[in-house]
Amino acid sequence: MSAEPNPIDSADDPALVPVLPEAVRQRVVTLAATVLGGLPLDQVPASLRRVARFTPAKRAKLGGTGIAAALAGDPAFRQRVAAKVADAGGELTIAVTAGTRPAAADPVEVGALAYLLRPDNWVDLVVGAADEVRTETDRVATEHRIKEAEQRADRAEQARAAAVAEHGRLRGEAEQARAELAELRAELRAVQKELRESQHRERRASEQAATEKGRLARAERDHQAELRRLNARLADAEAAAAATRAAGAQEHAFDDSRVWLLLETVRNAARGLVRELALDPVEVVPADFVAETADTPDRPRAGARALAADDPARLDQLLAMPRAHLVVDGYNVTKTGYGELSLEQQRNRLAASLGVLAAQTGAEVTCVWDGADPVHGIAPPPRGVRVLFSRKGEIADELIRRLVRAEPDGRVVVVVSSDKEVADGVRRHGAYPLSAHTLLRRLARG
Repeated sequence: MSAEPNPIDSADDPALVPVLPEAVRQRVVTLAATVLGGLPLDQVPASLRRVARFTPAKRAKLGGTGIAAALAGDPAFRQRVAAKVADAGGELTIAVTAGTRPAAADPVEVGALAYLLRPDNWVDLVVGAADEVRTETDRVATEHRIKEAEQRADRAEQARAAAVAEHGRLRGEAEQARAELAELRAELRAVQKELRESQHRERRASEQAATEKGRLARAERDHQAELRRLNARLADAEAAAAATRAAGAQEHAFDDSRVWLLLETVRNAARGLVRELALDPVEVVPADFVAETADTPDRPRAGARALAADDPARLDQLLAMPRAHLVVDGYNVTKTGYGELSLEQQRNRLAASLGVLAAQTGAEVTCVWDGADPVHGIAPPPRGVRVLFSRKGEIADELIRRLVRAEPDGRVVVVVSSDKEVADGVRRHGAYPLSAHTLLRRLARG
């Protein structure tokens, strides 16, 4: 066991502490973070006691600044850390404690150990290590700049070669364009010659057309006179027929307008009432109400009651509808029915029960769970059951609403959740909300 640190001496004089390169400072913090957890809590500065509970890597990352400040400002703490480092050290630590430095030693490690252990010549060791670190940093930076210069030269040479190739390509295209231009000029001359010949033929045709036009004009005047006489008689007949059609068409259009407006009003009103009242599908038709006032062989017995809102038979009725879709708020159901189980057991138990229900009813079943991160420990979903987890930043309630909004109007969608906000939200989109107790009672029965 290391002895209690010696009283503060001249080695801890702040005026003697040289400026540490960043690499040496980081290594000092890493060494201190490694041994910090082995110090008694009363020997750790108050500012670092919370950090001391972390892992060494987390201490160096989150408390690096505080550790460096405590080492620089608290000589007693620095000596305790140095004692722990010396106890755990190897040959290099022994050599630095003796004030010597092996020839092949890492200057960063030597500087950090000298800063903590403070042998007689520790300042020279730290300064020497800092000079070597800076020299090595400058060498690496110089090599990096040389490499960048060589890369820029290579890129410039590649660009020059590409420019030469592009120049050759453009020259070939220019020569091809000149040849095409010569061909176009020859074609233009041929077209101009043909145009002149066409204009000459057109003038001759125009002269012939003018002569024929005069003859046709005289015949046209005679025909127009006869046509006006016939048009006058036709106009009288059409006026009489139009008057008759107008009277009938106006009456027919008026009737069509009234019927269309009535049907459109009824259709829009029905759609609005269905959305506003969120009416559930019924199992009876108007003829069944009429049958209650007549004698029929299969008339229901007196006292038969309607199904309660939480009756599992209500769920069976909805799932019996064609293409019904059951959406389940997973944790809302499991925490209501068997919240004492682990989350993994809750998920697996509900998924298995929903698989049986899907097989019995043939309905589409979707089970929604909270959780954006991957969940482990859940078995593959049974046949006919879709299992979804909400994404990061989204809760299961929002995912359920998206599922309901994605369904087409008219499809039966049943949402199982005892959350009133969820129930109200899905009801506005035409879904049928049922409580978690209803589903649990149905699963227990089947």
